[in-house]
Amino acid sequence: MKLKTFSNANIFILVIAITCVCSVSGLAQKKKDFKPIFDGKTLTGWEGDPVYWRVENGAIVGEITADKLLKTNTFIIWKGGAPKNFELKLEYKITTDGNSGVNYRSEQLSDVPHALRGYQADIDGMNRYTGQNYEERGRTTLAYRGQKTIISGTDDPKAAAKDFVKNNAWTKVEVKESMNKDSLQTFIKTDDWNEVHLIIKGNRLQHYVNGVLMSDVTDNDKVNRKMSGLIGVQVHVGPPMRVEYRNIMLKEL
Repeated sequence: MKLKTFSNANIFILVIAITCVCSVSGLAQKKKDFKPIFDGKTLTGWEGDPVYWRVENGAIVGEITADKLLKTNTFIIWKGGAPKNFELKLEYKITTDGNSGVNYRSEQLSDVPHALRGYQADIDGMNRYTGQNYEERGRTTLAYRGQKTIISGTDDPKAAAKDFVKNNAWTKVEVKESMNKDSLQTFIKTDDWNEVHLIIKGNRLQHYVNGVLMSDVTDNDKVNRKMSGLIGVQVHVGPPMRVEYRNIMLKEL
């Protein structure tokens, strides 16, 4: 409706005022739904190897130094629950040589300290993989950055997942849509803070970085998929690196 159709300016102003109040109220409620799972000061509620994890300047810092290189990927794990359907928001900053990720719906291994198996929103300092969906210690790549995929599997619970992996990617996948991953890369900042937003509901897994959808997976693999599990963040085997995570907020759906 155009402004000139209003005969009474006061009514128009009142409508705008009410709309603004409702919008602000809605945003406040939406923000209220998210709860912090990191207090910004301590690692209370988190479990990881203190050799590699600490709190500094309001962020969880994961760091590998030349004298403390890793033999296996290590995580700091949130011990406050195993969410099923949720949204997760956080900010991260990573050095150029860094490799990290946000795991969710994951399980903790009993034979490797501080290790997780499960879905991961991939992050790396060169932004080659940031935003893709990679299943740590599982089916490997489920969607590259820019892809909307449907994952299938086998009805045989005895079948080995590794039999369906080739070139570090799951082969039983249908790519429904694909965007240029290099174009999406321009939305990701290097050596600066970026926001990750995960929307995980049912068997649909969406990864956003700085408000832009980077990958979208529908997982129909009933044998291998997970519908709930742990949340954690990673430092990856490789050269010295540093990653920081802050403002970690969870909303269960």
